[in-house]
Amino acid sequence: MKVVLLADVKGVGKKGELINAAEGYARNFLLPRKLAKEANAQVMNELKNAEASKAYKIKTETEEAQKAAAALEGKIVRITAKSGTGGRLFGSVTAKEIAQEIKKQFGVEIDKRKIVLSGDIKAFGTYQFEIKLYSGIAAKLSVSVTEA
Repeated sequence: MKVVLLADVKGVGKKGELINAAEGYARNFLLPRKLAKEANAQVMNELKNAEASKAYKIKTETEEAQKAAAALEGKIVRITAKSGTGGRLFGSVTAKEIAQEIKKQFGVEIDKRKIVLSGDIKAFGTYQFEIKLYSGIAAKLSVSVTEA
């Protein structure tokens, strides 16, 4: 009996897969527990539409990430900070501050968790960092920290 899984079933398959299960297994285990639906025309159409929707979403997200990477690649983000004794910063420059400055200076919204810093920024100067926008798509930028 052909069924479409509605949830991951250990040893059988993952959610959304079309499998060929034994008649008794499907009728006595999968269907009563709402782990699967019988594969009729309507369910197959829903499965096809869900896959098409997922593919479209991935395509649009990668296109947006590529546009953002092209817009940001090689740019310099300028941040001013207060200094303490000996030319050191009060605190440090964080990924959150960098994300806010990127939005303010370039108009591109970046999640702070996508910014990869090599180390803490606790002194004035220019530092390299990377933004991982999507799987396999990244942009390298610089941050210039100057005294306020």
